[in-house]
Amino acid sequence: MTSSTVPRPRRPAARPGVAWTLPAVVFFTLFALVPLLLVAVLAFTDWSGLDTPHFNGLGNWRTLFADPVLLHSVWLSVLLTLLGVVVQTPLSIALGVWAAGRQRNRAVLSALFFVPLLLSATAVSVLWRALLDPNFGIPSELGWLFGDGNLFGKQSTAIGVLVFVAAWQFTPLHTLIYQGAARAIPEVLYQAAAIDGAGRWRQFFHVTLPQLRNSVITSVILMIVGGLTTFDTVLILTQGGPGTDTTITAYYMYDKAFKSFDYGTGSAVALLLVLVATLISLVVVRLSGYDKMTGTQEGI
Repeated sequence: MTSSTVPRPRRPAARPGVAWTLPAVVFFTLFALVPLLLVAVLAFTDWSGLDTPHFNGLGNWRTLFADPVLLHSVWLSVLLTLLGVVVQTPLSIALGVWAAGRQRNRAVLSALFFVPLLLSATAVSVLWRALLDPNFGIPSELGWLFGDGNLFGKQSTAIGVLVFVAAWQFTPLHTLIYQGAARAIPEVLYQAAAIDGAGRWRQFFHVTLPQLRNSVITSVILMIVGGLTTFDTVLILTQGGPGTDTTITAYYMYDKAFKSFDYGTGSAVALLLVLVATLISLVVVRLSGYDKMTGTQEGI
């Protein structure tokens, strides 16, 4: 064999240049960093939205932490987020694993199931506001189940409605994440488990769930960020009521900035919300060990 017929070793694929990140960097700077910096500056000013902002130091923060509604709103935001994670995670995993299989009519049922994902949060909220109206909605027809039918009149039922509507809308998104992850699990793992005598349930708990670890962390972080920043659903369904029983932090920020025309305090609430969401996300990443994972495959 001559040297001309010897195949040359392949060169490793070159990494994309730094210039390829320029559009993403510009987009992120304009629409994320710059607004965040402006909000951080406004959080230390007194501004009605019309006149010139005046620097007032920690005045907005002292006002906020003296207001009991703020701590109440933070607690409600954390509660709704936890309930969302508890309800949506097992449901999304079960549906995602099911949708990754080869069941009959799976494609048709999956397409119907993902319809809520195509609707905006505003449309979903308006839809369920009408369906749950105590005068002509579903509760008025099922008095034996819903009592007086006024689900928005009490804190417990109003929170239940918010959790249900969020699950109805966003479970398909997280199901899609788990569906793709379940399909990426090597079939040989199930074959080895079957040889060892593991049934379907043992395969699910000892093969599928451990392999979905990365997706679980990703999904939970998305739920946390989404839950803490939920606004339009509360605005349309409960408007923070009854009283302040469903006034979450995002709605409290809207109330301060756009209803009370106190944009300085509203900016302080927004900055506080960013800090809380970032802190909780970092805690989840650190406790889960996600930051120490080096593998590129599910569960490795």
